[in-house]
Amino acid sequence: MRVTGVPRTAPGAPLPVWPPLLATRGLGGLSAGHAHHAMHLVLSLEAPLRVRAGRGPWQDMPGVLTAPDVPHALDASNREVLLVFLDPESETGAALRSSITGPLRAITASERDALIRDVDPLDLMQAGGVEWTRRAVEVLGAGTSTPRPALHPRVRKVLRLLRDLSPDDDASLTTLATQVGLSPGRLMHAFTESIGLPLRPYLAWLRLQRAAAAIVSGTPLGEAAHAAGFSDAAHMTRTFRRMLGMPPSALRPPAQPVRSRR
Repeated sequence: MRVTGVPRTAPGAPLPVWPPLLATRGLGGLSAGHAHHAMHLVLSLEAPLRVRAGRGPWQDMPGVLTAPDVPHALDASNREVLLVFLDPESETGAALRSSITGPLRAITASERDALIRDVDPLDLMQAGGVEWTRRAVEVLGAGTSTPRPALHPRVRKVLRLLRDLSPDDDASLTTLATQVGLSPGRLMHAFTESIGLPLRPYLAWLRLQRAAAAIVSGTPLGEAAHAAGFSDAAHMTRTFRRMLGMPPSALRPPAQPVRSRR
């Protein structure tokens, strides 16, 4: 699916630290059968989507939540959609997985309306994502999400360190633990308890968010890969396809038409 409404962030703007998700809103398209590790919610703002799981029949529905690693195809041609990718290992991902009894879960019109109300994709990737993911868990009947505990002060320091690290800096558990004065085991426990996701997959999502922010701001793919800490553009592309089911080039802003000179 080609996404055309990816939220832009200004170069150098602070990147989100929670939740581990990517969100966009814009015109959808037709995607062939594919699978990716990230769960995603695709919500059509008006006309229904066409969805199929594996080689099953096409079905029309206002929206869909897919389970991780499940082959599926989508047809959102000429429809405005809200697309949200979620890490399946996060607390939100685990809760939403409990609401899926098969490869995918159809989203009803009333559920769709509740989830697209007053939604700004850029806000979802920043502070607003906490409340929205809690709403998604409740709306989709995956249980009642309880407020997250306050961040452990050493975890808060880790998040500040991660925001300031360059791609070449060491972000290993051992190094971060030393910098904040905890043992690696204690930091691993405190991080998972505070964030709802272990450090390693969290870093993978942070890298994806950094790359996405650079690409939608017009940065060439090779430069975006380096800025986000990937070894090269090919490494970034493999990671995007595995986790999101699409190449990073799908996030490129549309080319501006060349104006003729008079």
